Amino acid sequence: MTVPSLPSVHPFSGLDVPHHVAALAQHRGSHPFLVWEPFEGEGKTWSYAAFYNDVRQIAAGLQARGVKKGERVLIHLDNCPESILAWYACAHLGAVAVTTNARSVLAELAYYAENAEVVGAITQPKFAALVKEACAGLRWLVVTETDNGDAPSGGETFVEGTCFSSLYGDVDAVPLRAVEPFLPVGVQYTSGTTSRPKGVVWTHANALWGGKLCAAHETLTPDDVHLVYLPLFHTNAQSYSVLASLWVGATIVVQPRFSASRFWPVSLKHKCTWTSMVPFCLKALMAQDVPADHFYRLWGNGVANLPTDAHFGVTTMGWWGMTETITHGTVSNPYDKTPPPMTMGKPAVGYEIAVTRDDGTPVAPGETGNLLIKGIPGLSLFLEYLNNPKATAESFDADGYFITGDKVTLLENGFLQFADRDKDMLKVGGENVAASEVERVIMTVPGIAECAVVAKKDPMLDEVPVAFLLVPGGEASAPAGLADQVVTACTRELANFKVPREIFIVDALPRSTLEKIAKAELRKRLD
Repeated sequence: MTVPSLPSVHPFSGLDVPHHVAALAQHRGSHPFLVWEPFEGEGKTWSYAAFYNDVRQIAAGLQARGVKKGERVLIHLDNCPESILAWYACAHLGAVAVTTNARSVLAELAYYAENAEVVGAITQPKFAALVKEACAGLRWLVVTETDNGDAPSGGETFVEGTCFSSLYGDVDAVPLRAVEPFLPVGVQYTSGTTSRPKGVVWTHANALWGGKLCAAHETLTPDDVHLVYLPLFHTNAQSYSVLASLWVGATIVVQPRFSASRFWPVSLKHKCTWTSMVPFCLKALMAQDVPADHFYRLWGNGVANLPTDAHFGVTTMGWWGMTETITHGTVSNPYDKTPPPMTMGKPAVGYEIAVTRDDGTPVAPGETGNLLIKGIPGLSLFLEYLNNPKATAESFDADGYFITGDKVTLLENGFLQFADRDKDMLKVGGENVAASEVERVIMTVPGIAECAVVAKKDPMLDEVPVAFLLVPGGEASAPAGLADQVVTACTRELANFKVPREIFIVDALPRSTLEKIAKAELRKRLD
């Protein structure tokens, strides 16, 4: 892995993740950092000092299992304290945490494990058998004592795995390493427009950049309390919430997942002041009574100045970001109460943003164009796609801008408004889905000449995938049970949110230039 050419002096000179955590443990040791609010069983609170102590003990346990600096460890967990503790333990040791979507199926998990060359895995009882089968080359497997707070599925733990508590070792065995800001610290897999997800590599400097910039954008202070219910294996929770709070020494309250009925009671109990929102959660909360005395001052969402702000009594910030940008590439000003409705702010400090026509020329105000972003790889942009130099190179244009695949409209006042995403990308309940990834699986089913997966609007999930299957002669000539075979194949190979909700068998597909499938026409049919 090649470290990019970077300035010798930068915002994180002399600092990496474990050194930052160590400093907080020393200067803010008694302040609560991590509060665990399970749906069942007892909660628990870690002060900064207690968190740092646990992290070092777990790092010692990883070291005792042979994990070395630079080696990668799979963390396949729903939201739970162990997910955060394990990530920071890997960082302390100099290992790399590979956080994977907990909804992944066998084939996806096997691909992640092979691509990342993971040496060990940390998971929970309900995923233990799956992880063991998918990751045949593991040297060791550790299983948490509960399913993110709930009693293990079936009432039994995975007997062949070692309990998470056995990782706790001697802190003296893992002293602080020398500072290495550009050492890789984490990998997240993200769907692109290729058929396989790509592993986005973050460095320690990336993680600290995310924490520092997110905290600044969100105006976080050490007294803030950030509710975290979005998945910890995604950038939003990992950077916008956890790293941002960690940067300023604030508190995070972690839940297993979003719960509309628990949202307000937990928020009031801990006097939560901040959280990230997504459309699905916002819609669900509209059915709940809003307490008049809640403590929220700001929420973050993809757009600012929402019509629901008055209902909840909370100002919503608008932002845009990707796994590759670590933090928000565009963001609104939380003190500006009158941004244009449904806008995603303006370019964030630390990035160059361009909005261009297809010929590369800049758009004029009022026009829609391609969103490009420029930063420093390994610092303000991701380091690389893991073991995929071709994809890394192709994701940047000739001028060094990262090609986001999103389209935005440049408004007269300089604000940006999201217009559309790459036509081969779907957004299903907050999850990115590459149409080509689903199409690859569909084409393994015999009898299909060609296929196209497109997005259909959904009132709760934003979009859902729908598949069109080209069969010579149409439905009358299709093999019996073809649609069911496609669903079976997709269910076996893909996470459930990627499985097509509807399947249409057709005898022809609309074509555009160069005989490509005109997916815009298919979307019009669905509308």
